[in-house]
Amino acid sequence: MLVYLRLFKESFSFALNALRNNKLRTFLSLLGITIGIFSIIAVLAAVDSLDRNIKENLSGLDKNTMYLTKYSFGPTEVPRWQRDNFPQTEHDDFEFIERNVPDIEAIAYVMFGASESLKYQGESVSGVEVTPVSNGIYEIEDFKVENGRFYTESESYSGAPVIVLGYSVAENLFGNLNPIGKQIRVYGRKLTVIGVLKKFGSSIFDSPDDKAYVPANFVRRFNNGGANGVPGAIIIKPKKNVDIGAFEQVLKQKYRVYRGLKAGEPDNFFVNKMSGFTDAIDGIIGTLNLIGWIISGFSLLVGGFGIANIMFVSVKERTNLIGIQKSLGAKNRFILFQFLFEAIILSVLGGIIGIILVWIVSLIASIMSGDFEFILSFYNVFLGFALSTFIGLISGVIPAISASKLDPVEAIRTGM
Repeated sequence: MLVYLRLFKESFSFALNALRNNKLRTFLSLLGITIGIFSIIAVLAAVDSLDRNIKENLSGLDKNTMYLTKYSFGPTEVPRWQRDNFPQTEHDDFEFIERNVPDIEAIAYVMFGASESLKYQGESVSGVEVTPVSNGIYEIEDFKVENGRFYTESESYSGAPVIVLGYSVAENLFGNLNPIGKQIRVYGRKLTVIGVLKKFGSSIFDSPDDKAYVPANFVRRFNNGGANGVPGAIIIKPKKNVDIGAFEQVLKQKYRVYRGLKAGEPDNFFVNKMSGFTDAIDGIIGTLNLIGWIISGFSLLVGGFGIANIMFVSVKERTNLIGIQKSLGAKNRFILFQFLFEAIILSVLGGIIGIILVWIVSLIASIMSGDFEFILSFYNVFLGFALSTFIGLISGVIPAISASKLDPVEAIRTGM
């Protein structure tokens, strides 16, 4: 055992000396493997961060939540011309679903909003997405009221001229003033601010901080009942522990009857489920990971070939020394280990430098992006370290074997 430990120690020392004596070569070899490891870990960390951010943004929504509308949120076999002829989802449809479909925990009717200007006295905020929606959205979406309240069911159905502001909208429009009870002008009409949402933070989707919410029936008063081309949707949250498949079938069956569709006729609407949306996101994340691996793999391949090339050059330069060592009794494994260690040390150092660079970049990215957290997980760090070691082992094994098999006499003669 001691003999082998001494063998490892001496081989390791020879490898370190060889690297110190060829600083430029060592630096160039490190550069190749560093770029490869940096690429892989950076891509994986970026994709993991994006995945986590998306999941956190969707965490407040029940995966069984359904969006009943004329639009499909994903790929569909229904031709475009046929989809364009589907009728809009109206408020009357919403009332029918609410009355006739059982096992609904929360339901809301939403009209897809547009950017509007909000004015209060001399202050104005433009580009605010004002969403007309019934009060049921408060039980579905993941936001809370920080100041004031959300509009009630009676205010929602009567179309009361009230508005709930996102955190950033209220801050930009009112500053340090308390906005509750203040009247602002939207759509050219006066609305009373009754609530301000709690700060949500940045999101890759539209953040509630930059939105405002008004009762859908208020907008329908001057928008011809919402029937003049303004698209709408019914958002349905089934009760917990309900068979989602059976619930969806009942929903479709009753809605088909309401729309007068006969047996054999295709649906003229889509039921989009959040679970399908999250599955699609998982598929996109998986594709991004695969693309990242392919791109980064080329970088690693170049780094590995660089190390292998350097090792062959090192064997060539030290042929004479190898012959002398073998003539003095050095075993094949001693020669093999010193070159193998040299390749592994190069790749491990390159991997460590790559990991440190990714860590620095992740800190800078997290600071500059604000609420977006760039994640560098232990798994990715370990993966980078393991990959760099593996690349060094693979890149160095053939040159090391060729060095260990040199004939001492031929090696001394060739190196002279």
